[in-house]
Amino acid sequence: MKPLLRVVAPAALAVVFATLPSTSPARPAAADTPADQWNAVVTRAVVYFKTAQDANGGWSTERNPGVTGVVVTGLLECGISPDDEPAAKGLKYIEGLVNAKAGHIAGSDPKMGLQNYVTSVNVMALAAAKRDAKYKPVIGNAAEFLKKLQWDDGEGKKPDDDFFGGAGYDSKSRPDLSNTQFFLDALKAASVPKDDPAFQKALVFVSRCQNLESEHNKAPWAGKINDGSFIYSAAAGGQTKTSDDPAAPLTGYGSMTYAGIKSMIYCGVGADDPRMKKAVEWAKKNYTLDLNPGMPPQFAHRGLYYYYHTFGKTMDVLGEDTFVDAKGVKHDWRADLTAALAKRQRADGSWVNENDRWMEGDPNLVTGYALMALSHAKPKK
Repeated sequence: MKPLLRVVAPAALAVVFATLPSTSPARPAAADTPADQWNAVVTRAVVYFKTAQDANGGWSTERNPGVTGVVVTGLLECGISPDDEPAAKGLKYIEGLVNAKAGHIAGSDPKMGLQNYVTSVNVMALAAAKRDAKYKPVIGNAAEFLKKLQWDDGEGKKPDDDFFGGAGYDSKSRPDLSNTQFFLDALKAASVPKDDPAFQKALVFVSRCQNLESEHNKAPWAGKINDGSFIYSAAAGGQTKTSDDPAAPLTGYGSMTYAGIKSMIYCGVGADDPRMKKAVEWAKKNYTLDLNPGMPPQFAHRGLYYYYHTFGKTMDVLGEDTFVDAKGVKHDWRADLTAALAKRQRADGSWVNENDRWMEGDPNLVTGYALMALSHAKPKK
């Protein structure tokens, strides 16, 4: 069995489960070291998931079948064995969503608008289980299904169309960077080769979501802000989520900017590329874990936990243990991310966003995001 880190092992968690009181335990005292804090926060989250699991093995299954994939991915990537509860039951639930005929992992009769997200997170969960003999064929079929959702020649879109290369909720929905980053996460988890055309097509769309006028983005709005940040979607004239006014300027924000950086790396863009340089420059100017940067004050916590998991994974992919901001301040981003989550963890081990936009009022989804973030914030041994 894989330990959570060097201190907390699944066997120890079993003892915690057995002695769990009927009421929520008090918040633990402050940890002495980043490793202690990481272990304490993760352990409490795992205990929460044990108590919050649906009878069918999933979480929030009546609300959305994709929540379980987020939770299981977070559990497994934080070191919980796929044989241990609650991961084992979660995997069993996901197995029940496999649609052999269609190739996706979204159930027997899924809503069209759920097929990309749900299949993508479930691919990530099954891949994290590291059971190739059992799951490799399912993951491979799902990857092929996902590639069919990408906007390209199959949907009559050419490279000069602002839909080209992106992924939406399904094969008919307008593409956006959020769906596209999960799509790319799933392809990477499925070990799709780096030279697969899907990555290069995606890069066309991702580049067009950046506030940077260049050969890669010639949209009328591209040079108006020109700060290297990323917006929600380049399609249909562009859309952002920093305002509810569709006529507002297309300002970028943290969730999508880190998604853009990570996606560009997956698609082979190097550190010296002007797109990457400008995006990282924006991240250096806007380094914070107190809010979703780029959001106006009234929306400061909008999508905060989505931001946390995207921030953590992107920083991990960048491969730097210390991130130096625009003022020259060095940040141990892993410790910063763990501390930000630790102070927001509730007494029962869960998290919730008071801003319920994008389902972040659901503690199961948000706690899954938190564990996904923490899986990348493990202190180095």
